[in-house]
Amino acid sequence: MSQPTLVIGNINWFRYASPQAFYPLAGAMIPWFAWAAALLCVAGLYVGFFVAPTDHQQGESYRIIFLHVPAAWMSMFIYLVMAFWAGVGLVFNTRLSGMMATALAPTGALFTFIALWTGALWGKPTWGAWWVWDARLTSELILLFLYFGFMALQAAIDEPRRADRAGAVLALVGVVNIPIIYFSVKWWNTLHQGASVSLTQAPTMAATMFAGMIVMAFGFWFYSIAAALMRARCIMLERERASDWAADYARGAA
Repeated sequence: MSQPTLVIGNINWFRYASPQAFYPLAGAMIPWFAWAAALLCVAGLYVGFFVAPTDHQQGESYRIIFLHVPAAWMSMFIYLVMAFWAGVGLVFNTRLSGMMATALAPTGALFTFIALWTGALWGKPTWGAWWVWDARLTSELILLFLYFGFMALQAAIDEPRRADRAGAVLALVGVVNIPIIYFSVKWWNTLHQGASVSLTQAPTMAATMFAGMIVMAFGFWFYSIAAALMRARCIMLERERASDWAADYARGAA
């Protein structure tokens, strides 16, 4: 039986499903995404803190949204991508898929923590409390525990392929929490404000506020890609260290 191919622009993309082929490709992409992330984050922070107008209700304290909202978006998006790769690895038993899921988890946990931390900083002047057991805050905290649980479960199993399969089951079960986070402000009476940005409605904020938030979101997105690729390359070398190609790259790095 011939090997399936996906050819776009004269490139067989299925070739990069192999860690040996993907490793140098990831190395070539990392600088581009890292520099783009740095530039976009600087631009987004500048717009958010120096260009966007002061909110007429919350004053200057609202500017935390330029970190909080993009971080919250990325915490959910990365989990979905992680669960996707974990599911692909579980169904097709592909090595690279499990490695990508493992590489994404720490970055997802980081953004979830940032979302919770900045939410607390925003909540103190807005609600008068650092934390309330609000539906969205509680479900976001559960998301952080899901990331920690995924990483802890994989670390507890010595055999990488078994660890990938166990982590995949947990990741797929945890996907149910993502719509709960997103729709919690609609389903329950919650202190957390509704979405300011929607795919079906125009944004309810000034254009400069919206621009700064979107630029920061792209900056976080590109950072996530760069960090995940760097971590995936380390995982590849560790798991494939018995292979000739991994040994060659390891010697070259040394």
